[in-house]
Amino acid sequence: MGAQATAARAVEVVLICSFLLLVGGSPDTSGGDLRQQLSVQKHLRRLNRPAVKSIKSPDGDIIDCVNIAHQLALDHPYLKNHTIQLRPTFHPNGLYDESKLTSEPNKKLHSAITQLWHQNGRCPEGTIPIRRTRREEILRASSVRRHGRKKHKTIPRPSSADPDLINNSGHQHAITYVEGGKYYGAKAIINVWKPNIQQPTEFSLSQLWILGGSFGQDLNSIEAGWQVSPDLYGDNNTRLFTYWTSDAYQATGCYNLLCSGFIQISSEIAMGATISPISQYGGSQFDISILVWKDPKEGNWWMQFGSDYVMGYWPSFLFSYLSESASMVEWGGEVVNSEPDGRHTATEMGSGHFPEEGFGKASYFRNVQIVDESNNLRSPKGIGVFTEQSNCYDVQRGSNGDWGTYFYFGGPGKSPNCY
Repeated sequence: MGAQATAARAVEVVLICSFLLLVGGSPDTSGGDLRQQLSVQKHLRRLNRPAVKSIKSPDGDIIDCVNIAHQLALDHPYLKNHTIQLRPTFHPNGLYDESKLTSEPNKKLHSAITQLWHQNGRCPEGTIPIRRTRREEILRASSVRRHGRKKHKTIPRPSSADPDLINNSGHQHAITYVEGGKYYGAKAIINVWKPNIQQPTEFSLSQLWILGGSFGQDLNSIEAGWQVSPDLYGDNNTRLFTYWTSDAYQATGCYNLLCSGFIQISSEIAMGATISPISQYGGSQFDISILVWKDPKEGNWWMQFGSDYVMGYWPSFLFSYLSESASMVEWGGEVVNSEPDGRHTATEMGSGHFPEEGFGKASYFRNVQIVDESNNLRSPKGIGVFTEQSNCYDVQRGSNGDWGTYFYFGGPGKSPNCY
């Protein structure tokens, strides 16, 4: 039996090595786990589709222009014969021109944001830009299956500011929120920064959450904004991202286009790609507009980036509660606090400065809105604020004629008052 097992193992090694060489991998036979190599290589082939054109971004990313009909989302068993919806049936009523919303007295506000890879080319019509996944990005995940997925317990739950939530999950937030109604979308203009990250396994993000269900095992969430995540991308760049889950981050959903789900239609903007330029402390300010809304006819959840780019949609069948409407919307910041050396992390949220420093120094969300049951964009009523530790990261809201409902948020993390 021993000789047979050895021979069988030898055959298996030869087969795996042959497959890796066939698909362009380079097998490591020096004692590495060949099964894992095979699994990683298969996952890379699934994510990185044949490209019509490839563009090298100045930050080192490769952007592949992939035929829109060949994207990963369409591998979903429910989407095998899906006809891609190339435009939403309806936009929300009252969707305004972003250029009219830059009347802040301080003239250092700019909204002309692009993505870094645009410096070296664009994708042709009929394709979508997909950031190419690298082998080392998959290897950093706890497993191939968990690549591109958030860990559990990452949603801020304002109704129970229980310190145990902080300790159990390591996630901290500074957010505003509305709950108690039926919501069909949300919008905000989000100030863009590059916060410092202390540990490579930590992240900092600014986003909106559209939530349905309980905070138990059945939570539905659609999320969009910007993030700095060395663990996911291998650098500290500020990147556009989306996320979705229909079971509280357990088995469904992922970031960006890293699983079947979100159907992209835009040839202009790449999920997970670097945003440029970013705001400078005391200098020029840049922001991005994010809108997510439910098409009242087809029922799909659409996303728009800026005033020009309809990105695509999450088919309604992906969700249980959100197939009808959302019961809560949140806007704000989140960081991971892994408590290095037993003390609070110095990972920054927003600009890394507290809200009271104001424009040009603290990060903001402005023109915060929800989409109501009549498909109207409007300012939210009864908006609340929440943070687990205001001496680490805080939030302050306000309203005026130019910015509508707005708030400043963030902080430096570890300090004499946060430890």
